Amino acid sequence: MLRIALVFTLAALPIAAEAQSYRCTGKDGKKYYGQSIPPACLGMPVEQLNAQGMVSKRFDAAASAAEREKKAVDEDERKKREAVTKEEGRRNRALLATYTSEKDIDEARGRALKDNEAAFKDIEQRIAGLKKRQDELKKELDFFQGKTKPPAKLNDDIRNSDFDIKTQEDLMAAKKKGVALINSRYDEDKKRYGELTRGASK
Repeated sequence: MLRIALVFTLAALPIAAEAQSYRCTGKDGKKYYGQSIPPACLGMPVEQLNAQGMVSKRFDAAASAAEREKKAVDEDERKKREAVTKEEGRRNRALLATYTSEKDIDEARGRALKDNEAAFKDIEQRIAGLKKRQDELKKELDFFQGKTKPPAKLNDDIRNSDFDIKTQEDLMAAKKKGVALINSRYDEDKKRYGELTRGASK
């Protein structure tokens, strides 16, 4: 009797499995059913029905997509944090390998400021030479006023002179800003060096 019951139970399993179906409400508001998920259900919440027509499981495609997106964003943020941490470690090692004391940092700052000042003075001299040449060209241009048309090359030379002076003045402005940038850089290095060495000595 037990053997017969077992045979009927096993025989009923495929039928139950085949009776399993899916149901959803499509974007058009209609109900859709199928032995597999109907095309109209793609991207919509889906209910899995058992052989008795009862809901056995629910799938929310939108929620699943949102979860995947959140995981992707979290993974991207994790990689960015790792990259920042790795770069910070590299910079810390480079800082400790470059300097042996805070005095070394101050001396490096002094050299950088001195080099910047030398470059600034060099630019000043170039601008003075260019302006002198510009004055000569303008005097030459004045010579032609009211007499004849000045040579095309003279006009080109004046335009080039104006451009060269403007270029050097921009470089001078950059060198002026360079003083603040140099001090900021070495202030940060000195602060970080102190934090690293004090932390290592504890």
